[in-house]
Amino acid sequence: MKLTIGFSPCPNDTFIFDALIHHKIDTEGLEFEVFYDDVETLNQKAFRGELDITKLSYHAFAYAADKYVLLDAGSALGFGVGPMLITKQEDISHLISQISHLKIAIPGKYTTANFLLSLAFPDATNKQELVFSDIENAVLDGRADVGLIIHENRFTYQDKGLHKVMDLGDYWEKRTGCAIPLGGIVANRNLPEDVQQKVNRLIRQSVEFAFADPKSGLDYIRQHAQEMSEEVMYKHIELYVNKFSVDLGEEGKKAVKLMFDTALEKAIIPPIDKPLFLNPL
Repeated sequence: MKLTIGFSPCPNDTFIFDALIHHKIDTEGLEFEVFYDDVETLNQKAFRGELDITKLSYHAFAYAADKYVLLDAGSALGFGVGPMLITKQEDISHLISQISHLKIAIPGKYTTANFLLSLAFPDATNKQELVFSDIENAVLDGRADVGLIIHENRFTYQDKGLHKVMDLGDYWEKRTGCAIPLGGIVANRNLPEDVQQKVNRLIRQSVEFAFADPKSGLDYIRQHAQEMSEEVMYKHIELYVNKFSVDLGEEGKKAVKLMFDTALEKAIIPPIDKPLFLNPL
């Protein structure tokens, strides 16, 4: 049986899925056709129900929960991993109070990053959607006053002379005490439940394989890492791949549910009438 699967070319995703798509584990008769896209493109594909299995932003999942169910394996949650607001201005003391008047470059309307921005600054509505990798340049060349960065840009913004305005992951952690849910792996509800369960089991095995031999997928990770150094690639992996990537567990599910409850309370997402999580075995 062949399934379509979508994830980003970022090191955390290629690290997670290397063993699965390259048959370093027994895939139990499943084959995978891979689509590599940035997270907002994956979000849009999820809204249309295009793929059997896909990575998406947790914010976007609220708009795709009628089509997909969240798997326990493969997620990116954690502490100290959240999106950051950055600027080229050295004096940032006035920016927070003026943020509703500033032009903000964001990595997509349905990203978790934009959810956190909306939660922290509901009046910050002057937003420009860009591919995440272009946000630093947009701030540097004046197309945006402030940028909302994700992924490996956490490690590069200072080298480009940019300055942190606010860490929105830190904002969430202090507000809730929970890990921040960034991205999850979902299965199309049209798939038979036994196939959903099998995919979940295989993704968990793929993550465990990668943890057991972290350099096993180095060539594959490097192939898609956009000229990143090996040091930055593995910093990226260490930041976003952790125990929640193996299994959400009760702690991870609590964080996801809290995020959705908060977003519903603030009318940031629509009501959801289907179960979020894969049925426990």
